[in-house]
Amino acid sequence: MRITRKGEFPGFPGSPDNFTGDVTFTDIYMTDEPGRIVGGTVKFSAGARTHWHSHPFGQILIVTEGTGWTQCEGQERVEINEGDIITCPSDIRHWHGATSATGMTHIAVAEGIDGAYADWQEPVTDEQYLN
Repeated sequence: MRITRKGEFPGFPGSPDNFTGDVTFTDIYMTDEPGRIVGGTVKFSAGARTHWHSHPFGQILIVTEGTGWTQCEGQERVEINEGDIITCPSDIRHWHGATSATGMTHIAVAEGIDGAYADWQEPVTDEQYLN
């Protein structure tokens, strides 16, 4: 068993290749082989969001602070709040992040295959984000 204590993990910024705005990973964790689960705590400042992406086995998000938005391609944008648990289906394009006025933090958990946990795609445009 491995225990990572709060504050032990040095945070790092989200890559502009995958995120728009100020995004910080404050924890990262993964199972030892043969497990293939990875997760992290991700903090989004107001206006920050992921790019469009999908996951080979889906993704679970647990909102721990603030208010955000998420959207699956072809569906309406949905507000998410502290305590909400979002289950993103396998191989469905989606994005998630803070609202334009408030920050949001979530824990993200995904399972990968051959080291691939997400298929990152193009940025969410301001028009897509705000509608």
